[in-house]
Amino acid sequence: MNHSRISTTLLLLFSLVIISCSGNKNKESETETSSEWIILFDGESLDGWQMYGPEPFTDRWKVVDGAIACNQGAGESNTGFNRSIMTNQKFGNFEFEMEYKIAKGGNSGLMYHVVETEEFGHDYSTGPEYQILDDEFSRSETKPIKMVASSYDMYVASETKKPKPYMEWNKIRLIYNNGHVEHWLNGEKVLEFQEGDEDWLARKAKSKWRNSPAWGASKVGHISLQDHGDEIYFRNIRVREIK
Repeated sequence: MNHSRISTTLLLLFSLVIISCSGNKNKESETETSSEWIILFDGESLDGWQMYGPEPFTDRWKVVDGAIACNQGAGESNTGFNRSIMTNQKFGNFEFEMEYKIAKGGNSGLMYHVVETEEFGHDYSTGPEYQILDDEFSRSETKPIKMVASSYDMYVASETKKPKPYMEWNKIRLIYNNGHVEHWLNGEKVLEFQEGDEDWLARKAKSKWRNSPAWGASKVGHISLQDHGDEIYFRNIRVREIK
């Protein structure tokens, strides 16, 4: 009997078992991770969304070719500032992903922890904003602190950010975890800050919300998409709660 050959065979079989178990574990882990995501847009309807405010949906919001469209066909024209749409659900700590494409020079925004009451006329009165903008041809903003991927009028996104040209799809990732905020754009983390710390409070005191105690105060709320009057499309929208 060749003990060396037997030992080698046993070792090989043991390795295969370990690899097999490891592979199944990785696959199972991926499935678990995937199942945690909440799909916020089914590609066919506006189910799960509502207008900010008591009125029903305006005709400015619709589903076009598997995307949520706002002001379809406006091109480089601005149709005038209007009301946002927001998720029916509210979220506290979360990881959010979405793709968007915007018309030349367009402006929009992604708000979170939005509170809807009669006291507030718009989502941005309470919800911090991940700015969405066509930086290259912007008609409405010129300051870095108000350009794409910034925390609007609070924090400037990194100069290394790489937004796609107008009417090409960009991917947003936004993380909020007990005040720790991360802005991602097209696979790169471009901004990171701590909500509520001394730096944040100092910045707010100099921002457009310096006299708005409700802004950024809620730690739970809706996620909203802004109608700034420009043509924009959203798709592949999903979120998962961070426990």
